[in-house]
Amino acid sequence: MTSSAFVPRARRAHAFTQIAGASLSLFASLSASAQTSPPSSTLSPVVVTATRFDQRLSDALPFTTVLTREDIERSQALDLPALLSREAGLAFADNGGRGKASSVYLRGASSRQVLVLLDGVPMNKQDASGAVSLEHLVLDSIERIEVVRGNVSALYGSNAIGGVIQIFTRRASGAPKATVVLEGGSEKTRHASVSADAKLGSTSIAGGVSYHDTDGHTAIDPTRLPAANPDRDGYRNQTAWASLAHEFAPGQSLALRLHHADGRFDFDSAFDTPADLQTGRTKLDTVSLASDNRYTQDWRGIVTLSQTRDENRNHLTGTFGYDDRYVSRTRLFGWSNQVALGSDWSVSAGLERQQQSVDVVDGFGGGYDRERNADAVYGGLQGKLGAHSLQLNVRRDRVEDAGSATTGLLGYGYAFTDAWKATASVSSAFNAAPLGYLYAPFFGNPELQPERARSAEAGLQYSEGSTLVRATAFRSRVRNEFEYDFGTSRFENVARTRNRGLELAANGDAMGIAWRASLTLQKPEDEATGEQRLRRAKRFGNVGITWPLGAWEIGADVRASAARPDTGAQRLPGYALLDLRARWRLTPEWQLFARGENLTDRDWETVYGYPQSGRSVFVGLQYQPKW
Repeated sequence: MTSSAFVPRARRAHAFTQIAGASLSLFASLSASAQTSPPSSTLSPVVVTATRFDQRLSDALPFTTVLTREDIERSQALDLPALLSREAGLAFADNGGRGKASSVYLRGASSRQVLVLLDGVPMNKQDASGAVSLEHLVLDSIERIEVVRGNVSALYGSNAIGGVIQIFTRRASGAPKATVVLEGGSEKTRHASVSADAKLGSTSIAGGVSYHDTDGHTAIDPTRLPAANPDRDGYRNQTAWASLAHEFAPGQSLALRLHHADGRFDFDSAFDTPADLQTGRTKLDTVSLASDNRYTQDWRGIVTLSQTRDENRNHLTGTFGYDDRYVSRTRLFGWSNQVALGSDWSVSAGLERQQQSVDVVDGFGGGYDRERNADAVYGGLQGKLGAHSLQLNVRRDRVEDAGSATTGLLGYGYAFTDAWKATASVSSAFNAAPLGYLYAPFFGNPELQPERARSAEAGLQYSEGSTLVRATAFRSRVRNEFEYDFGTSRFENVARTRNRGLELAANGDAMGIAWRASLTLQKPEDEATGEQRLRRAKRFGNVGITWPLGAWEIGADVRASAARPDTGAQRLPGYALLDLRARWRLTPEWQLFARGENLTDRDWETVYGYPQSGRSVFVGLQYQPKW
């Protein structure tokens, strides 16, 4: 393998420039093709995250994208980070392969500033990481994903400075069906799943189980960090999910959704010895009960009771070995309402209470057990007047030990034609510190103030049939940002950061080929020093196509990123990765599929010293009986 660290900088820059140019050329050529083609009858998908209620994707003022179950299966990705890393504005960093601790960056915002919802349940942890266990959410259980970029704290409160990723688990879609998937490949990867769903009159049932196992590779490169154990660091995941929904009368329904994920992983430490072993286990459990009711013809209300529980345990051997346990829990009660004001306007209002708690045994005698309430009321107005569209949201949050905050969002759109629309918005945000940042022994700081942010964006959108192209210029500033201060040896409000940039994203169909592309150009930096933020690239993007050829479907994806800084003055080299995939429908019930990842066998990493997988090949079989 040839390390990208030895590729001349000019050559890497030239490679990225070629990919960026290809992305822009694809945007231009396919948009032009769409304008000259006959209008498509394909309707714009419906999304809920941009306003908390249903609207067409093409009507959303915040930059929103949606990934359907068809998109997920077409990608052949195995986990959530692998899938979302192909989306505009989204980047990930993990500690050396599948199942390892993963951080998400959305428009340069860190994991604790990106709200992740699973069936409406907040997944952000309350320990001293403030992260989300995205690496343990397998795609077998997911029906669709909606990503809203930019500051939407006025809709969702804390954690939404960078945006929201909302995940919906599998549910019934019509006639009864079942699916069985078997897959194997590189690094002794084994994957199996069984799912079924049915809609029987007014009742919908869905459920399934999934198993994933891989031997992996060494999580840390021992040639650079010699304290690491050079053994393989594997991962095993067992996931189960279930959904039950019943419509008691037109407009009156109740839904119960359960999701359980159990991930066991090996990892490496750069501070032990090569003979030491490190293992961990994370259990994720969510339950959601939602009552969706149309009180009158114009008034719809949704009442939600939900809970998420994230338990992580780690075991380390050796002189400095220890056992730890981190349990983070969020219980939520929410009541959201929408009242239609004619055919084009509506008002929304709601309230919610979160009971947040954390219970930690850190292995060094520094455990803590804390809880707090977070209450909120919010309201909004959205609608159209001729070519003009408006979205106004206001929210008031009160978080125990963090104080109160009022946030707002004002969005405006103007449709030049049925296809072309300009958008603009301004917004404010706040982010309360996780309980671990406040109360963890030795480094917690109960005097931390919430982070505050202001954001603005302007966009141009083209939407025609199945084609959606969007360019968005954005700018955000965060003050009172939390950082660990080595001078005081605890978390402090010491940072002021900013990011500004341009996102280009497009998808559609042309000449029978499904295509998508994105390019992000940004400048995430410390406002005081001008230094680039760690692990956040200034340029990254992707291009992907899927081409049906009779019983065959073939696809290709190219992902690229510029260099990024890391801790200790290290530099993560840029990379470009090529993935190919194919699917062959043997019969109406049987499909054979295969994919190759990183086919050029590039050395690449998202955290210094933690290598990602080299060239990998996977083959699988899918059976879906016709009933």
